[in-house]
Amino acid sequence: MNLLPLTPDTEGILDRKLFCKLPQDACVVNVGRGAHLVEEDLLDAIRSGHLAGARLDVFRQEPLPADHPFWGEARISITSHISAETVKEDSLAQIVEKIRMLEEGRPILGMIERSRGY
Repeated sequence: MNLLPLTPDTEGILDRKLFCKLPQDACVVNVGRGAHLVEEDLLDAIRSGHLAGARLDVFRQEPLPADHPFWGEARISITSHISAETVKEDSLAQIVEKIRMLEEGRPILGMIERSRGY
């Protein structure tokens, strides 16, 4: 399962080289970023029988074009690009807590480090 941030080091990480290291009949799950996946390498690995399939939530081009080969490959499942349902009460509680931390001068958790790319 790929949940990596997209950085210069992770772009194209889901490729032929990685797929060859996976056990026969493995399934690739990508819910990170579309640019992590080398699409042709995935199709080759599935069609050759090395990979059993893939579950994909993100793509290099979104929305995924109607004529994309992924739609015609029965061993690839495409999800609706919703990693989780947002629960309004939980989200509001998190926002309130972050505002409280900011007002109290405490470090806020989950901040983006732009120098790292995520």
